[in-house]
Amino acid sequence: MAGVLDSVNQRTQLVGQNRLELLLFRLRGRQIYGINVFKVKEVLQCPKLSSIPNSRNVVRGVAHIRGETIPIIDLSMSIGLPGIPQEELATSFVIITEYNRKTQGFLVTGVDRIMNMNWEDILPPPKGAGRDVYLTAVTKIDDKLVEIIDVEKILAEVSPLGEDVTEAVLSKSADRVPGHLPVLVVDDSTVARRQIERCLTAIGMEVVTKNDGKQAYQYLKEVTADGSRAKDHFSLIISDVEMPEMDGYTLVTKLKGDPALADMFIMLHTSLSGVFNQAMVKKVGADDFMAKFSPDELAERVMEIIDQG
Repeated sequence: MAGVLDSVNQRTQLVGQNRLELLLFRLRGRQIYGINVFKVKEVLQCPKLSSIPNSRNVVRGVAHIRGETIPIIDLSMSIGLPGIPQEELATSFVIITEYNRKTQGFLVTGVDRIMNMNWEDILPPPKGAGRDVYLTAVTKIDDKLVEIIDVEKILAEVSPLGEDVTEAVLSKSADRVPGHLPVLVVDDSTVARRQIERCLTAIGMEVVTKNDGKQAYQYLKEVTADGSRAKDHFSLIISDVEMPEMDGYTLVTKLKGDPALADMFIMLHTSLSGVFNQAMVKKVGADDFMAKFSPDELAERVMEIIDQG
């Protein structure tokens, strides 16, 4: 138990300081990629894989690890590169991750190291990269470009989640009085922004979206520059945690420390899951936390928050 508590304490030291730990890895070729250590459960040599009939070709099989049957996704194939050859699987690695309440493994050719970094050094992809690019951010380490993959986009294609609010929940919103203030949604993933916006508009809410914490904070400062408060403009804020330039934890810390913004209800809505979340949410002072992505759960929770004023 002491070891677990020490681990929690070490991780939560990064919270509110706009820092992250990045696990660096390689696919086919020399390009370096990164993934937030908070998403990683373990890294291991590629185990024996069992094939799945009628599965997508990017799913190389399933592995039985610590009592779980886990799908193993070839990350190279997922982003449009050639897959790892069958004969190289034995010398490859699997990064076991937890995203959106599910566990999956990503097949990679090699794992490099863990870097402690500042989110300010993690930048959005170049504007000319296009809409179909599988990047959510980029950074430089030792003068080498590191690409951070939009895993939510990959998972949405490999194993699509239901994005529609069910009729049972929609019926609860039908009698609601219109005219509520919009919801500010902050997320760097285009897939996640689309999912949340689709969910909230289905229950009659207007949505304003921003791509990262820095953009959202600057926007809120602008709309309250006339002496108004954030609550005069928005019903609540729904923010991701992992975002370039300013993460969600730092955004919450800055908002709660600003008199014009402090009384804004903030929900952290993130694919991060595990034992650290509640400690983090409590430390930064967020009002609520929800793991991605359940449209019914999100819709019901937003209606509940609005009903409570």
